[in-house]
Amino acid sequence: MKMKVMVAIDESDGSLYALKWALDNLFNIMATDTMNGTTSENEEGIVFLVHVEPNFHTYAYPIPMGPAGVAFYPSIPEVGDSLKKAQQEKSAAIASQALQMCKDKQVKAESVILNGDAREMICEATEKMQVDLLIMGSRGLGKLKRAFLGSVSDYCAHHAKAPILIVKPPEDHHKKH
Repeated sequence: MKMKVMVAIDESDGSLYALKWALDNLFNIMATDTMNGTTSENEEGIVFLVHVEPNFHTYAYPIPMGPAGVAFYPSIPEVGDSLKKAQQEKSAAIASQALQMCKDKQVKAESVILNGDAREMICEATEKMQVDLLIMGSRGLGKLKRAFLGSVSDYCAHHAKAPILIVKPPEDHHKKH
């Protein structure tokens, strides 16, 4: 049976550590046939790398006017387009790095970039893609930050329709980065 694993990725060290953990511990790099001593590329499953971009909202702000009533700031749509483009480039870089990690371990992977609230989109994706396991990193938020910001992994642990594994990096991992 081929295992379908989803790993939620973002720019944090915690998510990349979780992906590394999954690749090292859940997928055997090579399957060996003991009958004839041959090896073949990993056919045990697939990793879906899911990255969620937050919804981008363009807000209208008053623009100061220069002489003769001419605005001297770029228009809101220009700023919004520039920010969207930067966000898309960042998402592509994150997905590319994660895909390369999978390729290096000879594990089949696909990246999926979604837009919206990360908590809800990850839970929806686990259900739609019918994954066997959701893996997430832990950012190690303190109690106060977690209370105000909420924890994506905590939300998913309570709402995802698949088993979830939250990978916490070792203490020395935080000190190195």
